Formats: sequence, C-alpha cells, structure tokens
Amino acid sequence: MNKTVCSHVGLTCRDPQRMERFYCDHFGFRRARVYAPGPGQVVMIKSGDFYLELFQAGEKAPQPPPVKSGPDYPGWRHLCFLVDDLDGKLRELAEEVTITLGPTDMSGFIPGMRVCWVADPEGNILELNQGYVDEF
Repeated sequence: MNKTVCSHVGLTCRDPQRMERFYCDHFGFRRARVYAPGPGQVVMIKSGDFYLELFQAGEKAPQPPPVKSGPDYPGWRHLCFLVDDLDGKLRELAEEVTITLGPTDMSGFIPGMRVCWVADPEGNILELNQGYVDEF
C-alpha cells in the first residue's frame, strides 16, 4: 500500500500577503515556496510538516462568511490550532481576529480542555484549543 500523508490546505484569499503575515506572525508558519511570482503568485507557508497554500481570489464569495464554530453545511468547518495558553493567544490576536464563539469550557468531554473559535482576517473560522488529548 502506498503511504499517504496530509500535506496542505489551500486557501483562496482576498489579500494573500496579509494572510501570510497573520499565519506567520501568530501560528509559527514560514514561507516555503512561491509558484508563479507576480500578481497571481501562489505562496506555500509551512508549520512543521503542514502547509497552507495561499491563492489570490478571482471572485467574490458566493455566501456570507461563516459564524460560530463554522458552517453547518457540508464542507470544511474550521482549522484548529492547539495552544498552551488560550487566554494568552486571545490577547495576542486581539486586534486581528473576531471571536465567533467562546471561550468555552469543554471539560465535560476532555478534562481541562477549553476552546474558542475566531475568524481570521478573511473570515475563515479557526478553533484555538487548549488541553486536547487523544483518547486512543
């Protein structure tokens, strides 16, 4: 059987440069590659072995931005980042995100877990999760 590894998520952005700065400044990403330099460039940013591929939007969004923890219709709901200090990360991000839901105590599911959902500069929902641990 061929090995399969999750590589990246592609994001279409109104302002790819702002998104690159946001994810690099606050989530430890760094620029890894640029395809087709110039106005239509595609930028790969990397954190560990995971990449975000940033594309320039060519159209307006057909729906309003998602709210709360993400859309309820089929598709990607949100992107989650594990954090050591949820309150500290929220203070760090205060000027650049909008809280869409939480912070919420999730100790009923996993002892000590707290989460908060925020919208990044383009309205994509991010989950910030403190205390998640695997069950198995």
